[in-house]
Amino acid sequence: MIMRITTVAAGLLAFGGSMSAVNAADAVSVPAPVFHQAFADLGAPAAVVVQPDAVDLATIVPAAEALRDIPDGVASWYGAELAGHRTANGEYFNPAELTAAHRTLPLGSRVKVTYRGRSVVVRINDRGPYAAGRVIDLSQAAAERIGLRRAGSGSVELASLIG
Repeated sequence: MIMRITTVAAGLLAFGGSMSAVNAADAVSVPAPVFHQAFADLGAPAAVVVQPDAVDLATIVPAAEALRDIPDGVASWYGAELAGHRTANGEYFNPAELTAAHRTLPLGSRVKVTYRGRSVVVRINDRGPYAAGRVIDLSQAAAERIGLRRAGSGSVELASLIG
């Protein structure tokens, strides 16, 4: 499990300081065992609030070594017409989430999709696309984020995030 703490809190805890109000936008992810050990070592106050990781995947800028190239190709998108339908992993499709369908990548994989210099990180939660010549179907939100929605489809570069 990954836990979230803020950069300010992490810095203060590392030096044995106390915490005050912090900005949730400055949150970082830390493996749970490291997080819990850091708090135990420092005798952290019981008032610290910990949440399971809920990072907006679109804001992650992965390090080059954390990416694995996968075959590029044509992407398309799908939206309201499939809203509420079950995806391959059993959740309900929400066009406002940053998700995608891919034929072979493991469900839950995170993929960086780049179109004309704009990138978004999506989570694979469905199978497809079923249209010939397409390699990935993006949710409406993901397509909007990279400027693909208006075009309908386009050539994209794909990289799988490792870890």
